[in-house]
Amino acid sequence: MTMDSKNPETLALHAGHRMDAASGAVAVPIYQTTSYQFQSTEHAANLFGLKELGNIYTRIMNPTNDVFEQRMAAIEGGVAALAVGSGQAATTFCILNLCRAGDNFVTSTDLYGGTWNLFANTLKDMGIEARFVDPSDPENFRRATDERTRCYYAETLPNPKLNVFPIREVADIGRELGVPLIMDNTAAPIICKPLDHGAAVVMYSTTKYIGGHGTSIGGLVIDGGNFDWEAQGDRFPTLNGPDPSYHGAVWTQAVKPLGPIAFILRMRVILLRDVGAAMSPMNAFLFIQGLETLPLRMRAHNENAVMVADFLKGHAKVTKVIFPGHQDGEPRRRADAYLKGGYGALVGFELEGGKEAGRAFIDALQMIYHVANIGDARTLAIHPATTTHSQLSAEDQLATGVSDGYVRLSIGIEHIDDILSDLDQALAKA
Repeated sequence: MTMDSKNPETLALHAGHRMDAASGAVAVPIYQTTSYQFQSTEHAANLFGLKELGNIYTRIMNPTNDVFEQRMAAIEGGVAALAVGSGQAATTFCILNLCRAGDNFVTSTDLYGGTWNLFANTLKDMGIEARFVDPSDPENFRRATDERTRCYYAETLPNPKLNVFPIREVADIGRELGVPLIMDNTAAPIICKPLDHGAAVVMYSTTKYIGGHGTSIGGLVIDGGNFDWEAQGDRFPTLNGPDPSYHGAVWTQAVKPLGPIAFILRMRVILLRDVGAAMSPMNAFLFIQGLETLPLRMRAHNENAVMVADFLKGHAKVTKVIFPGHQDGEPRRRADAYLKGGYGALVGFELEGGKEAGRAFIDALQMIYHVANIGDARTLAIHPATTTHSQLSAEDQLATGVSDGYVRLSIGIEHIDDILSDLDQALAKA
């Protein structure tokens, strides 16, 4: 089916699937299979040799996953996507698809704690250097770039700092130098489309808002198809050099009959094949269910978040509210430039009593869940200094925006009166 609409409300329901060819089923079937029957030995050889695209093995591709991938690519305005087993896998694959031992990439300091640890320690052990820079000055990315820099990486709405990233400014610097910008858009689906602002690749932890139901772990990478990997051939040997995994294939050349999908195709047939961080068809099905209501949910998330931020701003025990809609100056300009239809559903605040007050507040919550997640339909809360960012040093915690008294809320779609009531009674005990 041809889908000409560019509206996310429509694409979330219709892109990539009209009906099942075998049964006529409107709902996307769960193809719970490991393998696929080849039509002939020639057909099998063509699939394995990438002379034609098709199903080989569910570790690499699956029809249920394919609908989810097509739907997300359509919503973001990309050319192709790849579903993987988690958001951390998506981040890891984005870096490993371009970087080898001895290479580096430049990343924003404003990161989720798990990503910071992946970059600062795990990738470092692989010989890949993460160069952390403060994104408040986009030129810091230029200053940290050299001939071995393979990409830039950032979060649109950094969790937990919540200062919107200067996407266009850094993307323009990168394109001038031949370096692609990879954006983690996990906290800002629908309200931000990084590819429209110059990013080359967008990724998600689909565990969060895409699903919304808190039942499934997953990740997704979307290739914008808008970056010329050949123009800076020496900078991207993984895409422009012969690959021994496929008899010396050069990915930028091999994909030309298929379109500008070198980045995502290599990720699928090399990293996903070899590392095996595949998304299960059942989880892909569940993410499709969540995706169908994502535009509606984001409206409710955003509306509730504004009212929560306003409530906290007027509370005597709250010393600071961290929310894009309450910022001013350059941070507010960026929020207004890149977020459309809301400021996101994450709200942070600091309590005057520090770490003990943060703990007391969390323990006093009754309706709001205390979990290590964001993006559920339910409202969630956590104290990052003792949980998600506890592995970081005190200095690194502050660099990511975490203080002892910082509490992060992921505002759900419950009735606002009930959310505020629970916050109010918990603050009274903090």
